Amino acid sequence: MDTITDNLQAVKARIGAAAQGCGRAADDIELLAVSKTFGVDAIRGAYAAGQRAFGENYVQEALDKITALQELQIIWHFIGPIQSNKTRQIAEHFDWVHGIDRLKIAERLASARPAAMAPLQICIQVNIGDESTKSGVEPAAALKLAQSIMQLPQLRLRGLMTIPPASHDTAVQRNQFAQLRRVRDDLTAHGIPLDTLSMGMSADMEAAVAEGATMVRIGTAIFGTRQTA
Repeated sequence: MDTITDNLQAVKARIGAAAQGCGRAADDIELLAVSKTFGVDAIRGAYAAGQRAFGENYVQEALDKITALQELQIIWHFIGPIQSNKTRQIAEHFDWVHGIDRLKIAERLASARPAAMAPLQICIQVNIGDESTKSGVEPAAALKLAQSIMQLPQLRLRGLMTIPPASHDTAVQRNQFAQLRRVRDDLTAHGIPLDTLSMGMSADMEAAVAEGATMVRIGTAIFGTRQTA
């Protein structure tokens, strides 16, 4: 677990340096630890080191972890595409969802969210690279989807997320993240208040921070090479 503690400190240092480099405050960028395929001991280790927000991609794996760690004050984020038959489980057990790209899924989450729980925090996934292998709404369709989600009960639209095409070129990375920022700015100009840009992972978090990320989703740099699910 000492390795996870050291890794968390190193990631926070990277975020801090990136923020300083573009005149931002490090506290304006939230670190989301993506713990998919890693066990409860790894999450406990990160939690002991001060991490509170964790992201999961696989519903059943996540539910097992949520049950095993229910005594901890963890904020659970679901990341990625959502199958219709999983909406109730997600609505009942998660605090955030990154990856809404269809109104049907948002409607199912809204209807399944228990009234006694706080609204489910939502980020729309935007497919910046127009990749057929990735989920996400086209940038031009984000406004209409956002306006519809705003009308749904038990959901709170917080912002946008993206998983851009992989690139080792910093200029390319920044251009991709800038596209998401411009979509955010367009929605804001149309009266939709958004405070979250969920973008940037282990290999490109600096570029994301430079282009306005408020939340970076980090897995490998914290937990190591991903294990087979």
